[in-house]
Amino acid sequence: MPLIPEEPQIHESAQGPRPTPASGRTAPTPRPVPGPRPAAPPRPGRPGPLRPTPPAQRTPRDVAAAKPEPSAPAAPAAAPAAPQIQLIPASPEGALDAAEEAVDLLLDSGRAPGEVLVITTGEQHPWATHELSFGETSYWAQHDAKDDVFYADASAAGRAGARQVVVVALNGGSDEVAAATLPLALGRAGALLIVCGDPQRINSVLGAGV
Repeated sequence: MPLIPEEPQIHESAQGPRPTPASGRTAPTPRPVPGPRPAAPPRPGRPGPLRPTPPAQRTPRDVAAAKPEPSAPAAPAAAPAAPQIQLIPASPEGALDAAEEAVDLLLDSGRAPGEVLVITTGEQHPWATHELSFGETSYWAQHDAKDDVFYADASAAGRAGARQVVVVALNGGSDEVAAATLPLALGRAGALLIVCGDPQRINSVLGAGV
């Protein structure tokens, strides 16, 4: 029986070179995957938290310049206006009637009765005589109520309070009484002082200022 020759076995080392890719380039070697990076070491000289800036040194001249200038003093309040003065010529016998007419005109013009005070330098007004017959307590209570025109003579005028209009009837009395009553009445009048009397007597007592 004839022997069949064995086929020679081709070892891998005997094989030729492996075919390269069509591009003629060798396949790139895969890069290793980097692992986690180590934490960056602290940089030397890295600034810490900001510190407040120290206050600047100020000289006395700077301090003086920074101070606000003092404001000008406030102007003083205006003084209240002086009351007007009205003179009604009348004789001592007719001064009380002239004062009554002046009161009627005041009330007709819209003045409230409680705003009017009448002062006599001679004989008392009949209303005052009547009210005083009930006692001074009742008399001055009406003054304090300020519900009506109030009448007082020169001796009681100092106790009377201020009212918007004061009417003075120079119906008698001495020049000394008139000289004391007129300035008092002017101080009690808030808006208007009416003087009923002889102009020459008034000028001789107070001068031409009234």
